[in-house]
Order: sequence, then structure tokens, then C-alpha cells
Amino acid sequence: MRRPLPPLNALRAFDATARHLSFSKAAGELHVTPAALSHQIRGLEDLLGLKLFHRRARSIELTEAGRLIQPGIRTGFESLRVAVDQLDRGRRDRVLVVSSTPGLTAKWLVPRLYRFLAKHPDIDTRITASVGYADFTTDGVDLGIRLSSGAHPDLHVEKLSDEWLLPLCSPRLLEGEHPLRSPADLPRFNLIQIDLPGVVPTWADWMQLAGIEGIDTRRGLRLNVADHALDAASEGAGVVLGYKLVAAHDIAQGRLVAPFGPEIPVPGRSYYFVCPKGDEKRPAIKAFRDWVFAEIGDTVALLRRVTQGLTAGVNATDQTSR
Repeated sequence: MRRPLPPLNALRAFDATARHLSFSKAAGELHVTPAALSHQIRGLEDLLGLKLFHRRARSIELTEAGRLIQPGIRTGFESLRVAVDQLDRGRRDRVLVVSSTPGLTAKWLVPRLYRFLAKHPDIDTRITASVGYADFTTDGVDLGIRLSSGAHPDLHVEKLSDEWLLPLCSPRLLEGEHPLRSPADLPRFNLIQIDLPGVVPTWADWMQLAGIEGIDTRRGLRLNVADHALDAASEGAGVVLGYKLVAAHDIAQGRLVAPFGPEIPVPGRSYYFVCPKGDEKRPAIKAFRDWVFAEIGDTVALLRRVTQGLTAGVNATDQTSR
């Protein structure tokens, strides 16, 4: 008759002690007291009827019986770990956690995400929006879309697109008795300000580039979230110096128009696709990477058509109606 297997906890205690040849270190690994671990070892020895360790004054060493069973027990625990990891890898291939900036998430990513879900119904996609960079080690995030310098040496990094700022407003502001036609009309409209961390071009920078003087750029409505500022502009609250790519969906839907240029590139920052090195080969991450690059390409092409020819004093509505 086959001998019944010893309790798993006792075998774990033996495995850890055999590797460390120290009761205290093995107890630390298993988060138990040395006394409790020693009790487990003695119980295993009593069950087997064999001594597994020689206990010296300041050290321990495996007996012949201990050396005989140690490789098989070690292999057994490694096999268990591999089996559990396979379940985890299966879950990781089904669940995809994406981190992005709040504005890009709300205004660009979410409105077109249904296309990715329809193409990959087997991927459980979760979106997290944050102004800060996700920590891939502690936050449970698989990949990110970052507006940054691209200097992330510990990550796999691919540039998605540059970003620009340009005046945007509701098409209603181009109509009526006193329409917005040129930068000279701006004093009659609220300037919507986006207060974001970091140094980005402001209305004052845009006025200087456009050669416009005499306008108080400190006045107007101030918001600290880009999509809130775009929503305010689309409802006719004023003219926003908005992120072009973030506003792409509103522009395509006709909720926002670019009344005139120029547009200003965001200096030193672009959108980047980032993930831990090596993870870019994971099927779910690769699928999202290919999809997001295709969507960015379509968006940039659309914006190029819609805003082509924008210079100071050029009405974008004339460009899009041709």
C-alpha cells in the first residue's frame, strides 16, 4: 500500500528550510515563527520516521534522507507554481488595463473604443484615466498612452503622434449679428483657459505667434480638465485654445470648429505608446497597439483635412466647405 503524502504545509516548511539551511530565513519566507516552522519539520520527521536535518550548534545541514527527497519536493513545488502561473497568464491574455490622460480618454479613446471591443470581444478591456504616469509594477496597468517627452528608458516606447493647440469654438459663434471671423473679434468672446501641470503654450503665446496685441489673455473661464474646457466651448461658452487630437471627435461631429489659426505644436511632448519591455509581444497588448496606431493615423489624416491651411485670419469653415 502506498504511503499517504505528508501535509503540504510540512513539505513547504521542509523545502524552504532545505534551500536556506536556516530555520529563521525559512520562517521569514513563509511568514511564520521559527518555532512554528521547527514544529512542522519535527512533525514531518515523525511522520516519515527519519531525521531530515542535522541540527548543529549554529547551523543545520541535510541528512542523507533529506538530500534524497529534497530534489523531488523542490521539483514538485516548481510544477505547482508553473501550473498556477499558466492560469495567471491566461487571465492576463484576457484582461487588458489601459492607462491614459483624462482628456484623451474621455474625448478620443472612449468614443471609438467600441471598434476595438467589436474586433476583440475576447479581451476584457479596462480603462483608467490619470494625470500622473501609471506604475506598471504596482498599479496593475498593462499599457499606457502618455503625453510626454518619450524618455522612459525602462519601458517599451513607440511614438504615436505629435499634439497641437489651436483655437476652437462652437459653430454657433460663427453665426449671428456679431460672428467670430478673425482674431480681431476675440475681445467680444470669452477666452476659455485650460490650467494643466507643466509648461504648455497659453493664449498669450498664441496671441504673440498670431501677431495679435491689445487682448487681455488673463480673463475668461478657467478649467483644469481639457475635456471640460472642450465641452464648455462646444456649448458656446467661448473660445478655447484646445488640444487638437483630444478635440478630434468633437471636430468630426461638428460640435467644434477651428475658426482660424495658427496652431501651435506642444513643445517637447508627444503621445507615446508605452508598456513594460517584452510585454509588447503579448497578444492582447499587440492587438491594442495595432488598433490604436491605426486609429491615430485615421485621426491625424482627418484633422489634416479639416484644419488644412489654418493661418492667422484664415477661416477654417471656408476650408472645410470646399
